[in-house]
Amino acid sequence: MQRSILISVFFFFVSFLSVAQYSRADSLRGALNPDRTCFDVHFYHLNISVDTAAKSIAGYNEIVFTVLNQTERIQLDLFSNMTIDSIVFHRLKLSYTREFNAVLVDFPGYLMQGVQEKVRVYYHGQPVQAKKAPWDGGFVWKKDKNGNPWIGVACEGIGASLWWPNKDHLSDEPDSMRISCEVPNGLQCISNGTLLMTQEGKKGTIFHWKVHYPINNYNVTLNIGNYVLFSEDYISGNDTLNCDYYVLPHNLEKAKAQFKQVKPMLAIYEDLFGRYPFWKDGYALVETPYLGMEHQGAISYGNKYMPGYMGHHPEGIDFDYIIIHESGHEYWGNSLSVKDLADMWIHEGFCTYTEALYVEKFYGYETAIKYLKAQLPGIDNDKPIIANYDVNEEGSNDRYPKGSWMLHTIRNLVNNDSLWFATIKGITTDFKCTNVDSKMIEKYMEKKLGVELTPVFDLYLRHKEIPVLKVEFEKSCRNVKLNCRMESVVDGFHLPVKYSVDGGISWKLLFSGSDETSFIVTKKEFKQIQFSNDLYLFKVEMFAKEKVKK
Repeated sequence: MQRSILISVFFFFVSFLSVAQYSRADSLRGALNPDRTCFDVHFYHLNISVDTAAKSIAGYNEIVFTVLNQTERIQLDLFSNMTIDSIVFHRLKLSYTREFNAVLVDFPGYLMQGVQEKVRVYYHGQPVQAKKAPWDGGFVWKKDKNGNPWIGVACEGIGASLWWPNKDHLSDEPDSMRISCEVPNGLQCISNGTLLMTQEGKKGTIFHWKVHYPINNYNVTLNIGNYVLFSEDYISGNDTLNCDYYVLPHNLEKAKAQFKQVKPMLAIYEDLFGRYPFWKDGYALVETPYLGMEHQGAISYGNKYMPGYMGHHPEGIDFDYIIIHESGHEYWGNSLSVKDLADMWIHEGFCTYTEALYVEKFYGYETAIKYLKAQLPGIDNDKPIIANYDVNEEGSNDRYPKGSWMLHTIRNLVNNDSLWFATIKGITTDFKCTNVDSKMIEKYMEKKLGVELTPVFDLYLRHKEIPVLKVEFEKSCRNVKLNCRMESVVDGFHLPVKYSVDGGISWKLLFSGSDETSFIVTKKEFKQIQFSNDLYLFKVEMFAKEKVKK
């Protein structure tokens, strides 16, 4: 009875908060209700067969978990278009109910706290096909230029439960995982982790992969095709990291040239963030029929061996965006992972900023500023970066460029690069293979940097507006008086803005502790006035002072 009351109160609370905008399905998908918090997943064994002709999959997922709170029921997740054949527990078939994409599994008695248990979910069906992977995710069923099946899956945001049954909440990752996939003979299945072995199956060849580290569910992937493999070693001290590249045969030579970027990148990332976090599993790029995705240890690559983002890049900065960005996610998103989709700025903001740091290390600081400025047009200021929690909602896409510029702003507020880079590396090492939320990262950075950052985080993450430098000018016969004030929707927010009146040769401090100031310049200086736009994220609005009518 007590459990039933708690569940009812929980869902009433969630429904009350969500009545205007969110549905029961959103809460089931995004919230940590008692049927989810009662158990902790340790291991998945996903064992399926792929029918490339029927575009269907069939098999089971075995789920090993520890009971955290005594319970008679747990919630798993699998999209409603997928058919559950049975759920087996100690050779017993369990009863279950389905509500939207949630699967509420009932046990014959209480599962006791602290006990490790396992269930096996048998299922089959045709999984959702991606409309535009990786943004609108699902399975991608294509053929290569020789007519061979070429298949991939990307499901960030929409969720891994679109194709396999699991506890589909970002807060709970298995400690390790095994992925067994049977594909037609003549094809390969490339998945996450280390290839343990292949064996003959009833309908083709079974590929067995082992992930030795925690992995978030949307990072689990399959890549099926007629691949060729080439490899190289990255040396770090006395250790060797295996780097594998799976590409289509006709692109082998292109790939060998393009992927030469990998080892220098790994060295830069090791310097910035520490050793590659999934050393035992190795590093891999896998050619895919969609642009790319940060699948852990098996990064999806579809940039067509072009520089930049499908050939588009700032002048003089011609690295392969997919290699650099998606590999950055091995630290930001795969090793360090968020607990709720609302905090995805931690994945994307840090990773987008990582691109700029890569440019700084490879090309120099001035080029990095050029790269950062190329990110500015992508900022829409349409809604907050952090979305609502517990409903599986992402915030604004500004989490990419605006998140990057927020970090760049903080770096310049701190004005101590040795401390800044030590703190960034500290985040990736201290939170390695863990799940975090925004408040954890904010408090960590404040403590390590010794700077009050609450107004900064609140402004850039929880409001859509960026600060505005209002410059009111009043001309006289010889001079111009400027009245400047920094306007922000967050109290206590300050920026030490600089200005120049000689074309950027020398700079003077406009603001320090106060957000209002006035000064006088000559008309010649006024024509050359500019406010620093390479250190902080803000905009400038200049306007003439209105004359008072007599």
